[in-house]
Amino acid sequence: MGRYRGDTNMDFLVKLLLCLVAVSSCWAGCVEVESETEAVLGKTFKIQCISCKKRGETKADTFVEWFFKEQGDEEFNPIYIYQNTRGNVKDERFMDRLVWNGSKHTDDLQDMSIFITNVSYSHHGEYMCRVNRTLQFESHFYNINVTKFVHLTVVPTENRDIASIVSEIMMYVLIVVLTIWLVVEMIYCYRKIAAAGEEVPPENASDYLAITSESKDNCLGVQVQE
Repeated sequence: MGRYRGDTNMDFLVKLLLCLVAVSSCWAGCVEVESETEAVLGKTFKIQCISCKKRGETKADTFVEWFFKEQGDEEFNPIYIYQNTRGNVKDERFMDRLVWNGSKHTDDLQDMSIFITNVSYSHHGEYMCRVNRTLQFESHFYNINVTKFVHLTVVPTENRDIASIVSEIMMYVLIVVLTIWLVVEMIYCYRKIAAAGEEVPPENASDYLAITSESKDNCLGVQVQE
């Protein structure tokens, strides 16, 4: 009896682990999220630049160039380049202030985000993220360029609107609800599998198989005599 239930529970745990692995692989997918646009003076701000590949299995070699156009300027100036897992600041205004926060330890970049530390009013303006991606196929290479713009505003103090606060609260509520639902589903499935295992104990299952086999032999004997 105990052995039969143990095997059933083990099968359930194996299936549960496989489901968790599948869910985690989905969570690891690339999602293009728009960057925030309001930085607080003196604090660290993250400028997001995410460019996902349409086919994840295709290898790619990617590097990114960041440009900045200060308010009142007419042209963009290069400020940062990240290539071959190394970053290089190109503008003195951003020396010791730009930190890479994108994909790490790979040339196949999909997240090209950067941090600006100790934000000042001179960082107010428009940023351009230019993604240069070369897809590697078996017979050829294909180059793709993606450009994204972020207009950054620097404010003295953080000013959150009601919509962002409500959306954040709803997000946490949704996470809690989904977590509770997942736990309830796990408990329900566990009890259902355990109850199914108790319906046919091992000794009864053996008797049932023996009776079935004997009945089958008797039926064959009757057919031969006829």
